[in-house]
Amino acid sequence: MAFILLFCVSFVFIFSIRLHYVLIGFTFTIFISHHSFHFHHVFLFLFILALLCGWMLCQIGPKMASVRTSVDKNQMQVEEYFLPRMIQEVTGQDTVPFGDCVLSTKDTCIGTEICAELWSPRSPHISMGLDGVEIFTNSSASHHELRKADQRVNLIKSATTKSGGIYLYANQRGCDGDRVYYDGCALVAINGDIVAQGAQFSLNDVEVITATLDLEDVRNYRGELCQPHMESEHKPCHRVKVDFSLSDDGDDIYLPTHQPITWHFHTPEEEICLGPACWLWDYLRRSGQAGFLLPLSGGVDSSSTACIVHSMCVLLCQAVEDGNSQVLEDVHRVVGDDSYRPQHPRELCSRIFTTCYMGSENSSEATCSRAKDLANQIGSTHMNINIDMAVKGILSIFSVVTGKWPQFRTNGGSHRENLAMQNVQARVRMVLAYLFAQLSLWARGKPGGLLVLGSANVDESLTGYFTKYDCSSADINPIGGISKTDLKSFLLYCVEQFQLTALRGILAAPPTAELEPLTDGQVSQTDEADMGMTYSELSVIGRLRKISKCGPFSMFCKLIHMWKDALSPTEVAQKVKHFFRMYSVNRHKMTTITPSYHAVSYSPDDNRFDLRPFLYNTRWTWQFRCIDNQVSQMEANNPKQ
Repeated sequence: MAFILLFCVSFVFIFSIRLHYVLIGFTFTIFISHHSFHFHHVFLFLFILALLCGWMLCQIGPKMASVRTSVDKNQMQVEEYFLPRMIQEVTGQDTVPFGDCVLSTKDTCIGTEICAELWSPRSPHISMGLDGVEIFTNSSASHHELRKADQRVNLIKSATTKSGGIYLYANQRGCDGDRVYYDGCALVAINGDIVAQGAQFSLNDVEVITATLDLEDVRNYRGELCQPHMESEHKPCHRVKVDFSLSDDGDDIYLPTHQPITWHFHTPEEEICLGPACWLWDYLRRSGQAGFLLPLSGGVDSSSTACIVHSMCVLLCQAVEDGNSQVLEDVHRVVGDDSYRPQHPRELCSRIFTTCYMGSENSSEATCSRAKDLANQIGSTHMNINIDMAVKGILSIFSVVTGKWPQFRTNGGSHRENLAMQNVQARVRMVLAYLFAQLSLWARGKPGGLLVLGSANVDESLTGYFTKYDCSSADINPIGGISKTDLKSFLLYCVEQFQLTALRGILAAPPTAELEPLTDGQVSQTDEADMGMTYSELSVIGRLRKISKCGPFSMFCKLIHMWKDALSPTEVAQKVKHFFRMYSVNRHKMTTITPSYHAVSYSPDDNRFDLRPFLYNTRWTWQFRCIDNQVSQMEANNPKQ
C-alpha cells in the first residue's frame, strides 16, 4: 500500500507509509553533447536517483517546444551523466544514470512520461506497462483550452484501463507571463478509475491532493485482464535499483484505500468565467499596476470582458474570506492600502476597475444606458466621454493640409472616405483609453496607473473586422481567444450566477460598431452585415481554416455538405471567397494584435500560435477558379438546386 501526495505545480511526491522516505520528481532541461533534452529529475531527499529522458515534446499549439530530443530512442542507452559541480557539492554524487530508464524499488517499479508524451500515439506508459511498471508519473505544463479537460482526463484513465497501473498527474496552474493559463487538474488514477482530483482554476499558488492505494489492486487487475495480452517480445526498460519501499509489512493493513470518484467537469461558461479571471489577476499582480481600464461600449464583447473582471473580484473576495494571505497581500499592493480588506466584489471593483463609454454623434442612447447599467451592477468606476471634439480636431488638421473634408457614405462620401471616417473614431478611442489609463487615478488623487483591456473576439480577428490600432489595441485581452457564440452563452450564465440583469438588454441588441451615422436616431450599421456572414458561420470557418488546415477549395467542399440545408452551393462559394478575401487583406493586423488569453485551438494570433504568412495573394486565382468550376458542375447536374 502507498500514501501518495501531489503538488499541482508540476512536482510529484511519493511518500512511504511511515514517511521515512520521499521520492520527488519534476521536469527540467539539460544540454548534453550539443543537444537539448527534457528530463524528469527524480531524487530521494538530497540524493539524485536518475535523469529520466523525455522523448516527445509539444510541437503544436501556442507553446511549441523549442527544446527537442535529437537522438533516436531505439539507439538511446542509459549512461552516466556528470553532474555540475554545484550539485555535486550538495548531493555528494559525481554521476547519475541518464537516459531511458525506470526506477525499481523494493516493492514496485516507477516510470515517468513528460507532458505531451501522454497525448502521443506511442506514449511511454504503454511499453513501460507491458514491462511491469506499476506507477506512472507525469509532471506536466498543459495549458487551458475550452472543452479540453475531458480529453486530458480520458487519456489518463485510458492509460491505466488497458494495462492497469497507478497514474500520478501533476500540472502547473496559473499564468507564466504569457498568453496561456495552466489549469491544474492534478489527479490520481488507478486501473482506469480516478480516486483524487485537484482544482482546475484557483488563486492558490500550491495545492496538494492525496490518495492511499493498494499495489495489490494493480497486480490483481493485470493478472486477470492483461496477462493473456502481454507481449512476449519487447525491449525491457533499463531499471535503476533504489533502496526504497512504499509499503510496510504491518501497519499499512489498517489504512483504507481511496475509492473511485466521478470527475467534475466545468461547463464552457464556467471555464470562461474562471480561467481568464485567474489569468487577469496573475497579470495584474505581477505588472505592478493599480487596476484595469476598459472601454465599455454596451455590446457583448466589452460586456464579457467586464464580467470576467467582476468574476475575478468574486474570486479574490472568496480567497480572502478563506484565509489566503498571499491574495490579501497582493490586493494590498494593488490598491495601495495595507489596511484594506475586500468585503464585497462590487466594492473591490470600484477600487481596481474603471470603465468608460466613449460616445460620439453616431452612438445611440440605448448603448450608452446599457453600458452605464452594467457598470453600476458590477461596481466599476464609470465615465461617459464624448469623442466628437477630438474627431473633429483631427479632421480639421487633414482639411487644413489637403483642403478636403471627408464624408460618410450616407452624406455622399466614397467608400474610402466612409472607411476613413469610421477608423478615425476608433483610433481616437484607443488614444483616449491610454490617456485615461495613465492619468485617471492621478486626477482622483490616487497612485498608480491602469492596464487597458481589449475586447476583440476570436471571430472578428479571423476576418480582421476591427480597426488596426483602435481600442482593440490594448495591454491584454481576456476574450481574444473566445468565439462570439461562447461569449453570448457566458453572458447568459452571468445573468444567473451574478444577477447581472443588465446583460439581458445587451444580449437582445444586435452587435454594432456604431461608427456610421444613425438613421432616425436608430443604429443602421450591424457587425454581421458588415462582415457578410454570421458569427456562428465564422466559428465554423475558423475551425476549418486552422484545425482542419483547409484552403478555399477544400473548405468549400466541406461546407456544401455542412450547410446544405441552409445555403446553396453558390451561396456557400460566395461566403468562402468573401472570407478568404477578408482574411488575406486583413491578415497583417494579426502581427500587432493585443496579447490575448488562449482559449480555442483556432486562434489567429500570429505572434505565437498561427504562424502562417501575413501577406497573401488576395485574388486566390487558382483556388477560386476551382470553386467556380465545381459550382458550375453542380448546377449543371442539378438545375433545380
